[in-house]
Amino acid sequence: MNADQPILQFLSYYSDVVSEEAFRVRKIILESLPSIQEQIDHSAKMIAYSYGPKYSDMICTIIPSKKGVKLGFYKGNELPDPDGILEGTGKISRYVQFAGKKEIKTSSIKNLLLLAQRKYEERSNE
Repeated sequence: MNADQPILQFLSYYSDVVSEEAFRVRKIILESLPSIQEQIDHSAKMIAYSYGPKYSDMICTIIPSKKGVKLGFYKGNELPDPDGILEGTGKISRYVQFAGKKEIKTSSIKNLLLLAQRKYEERSNE
């Protein structure tokens, strides 16, 4: 089976626009964090990216919805946001919203992914 098949199947429940955007974000994640583990969480309706089985090993999630796609960051509240693209006011998580006409630079996303990876490494070494 093609490695993309489970992701394609999961995203088939969403519009073509949402599926294409989620797949684009997924490609950026996999290119930026080559050893990251990918897991579909059907009950939470998201794709999680982590370096291990524990919640604390998670780096980010792709959260598709009818309105668009969010790239959520675990411990996103601790991330610097030099390009001002993070949203949310939760105690732990922040996200980047991909919807509407707002274009977000790939370099900004890659930068956040690498910052999130560094934060994970710092937590792991404590």
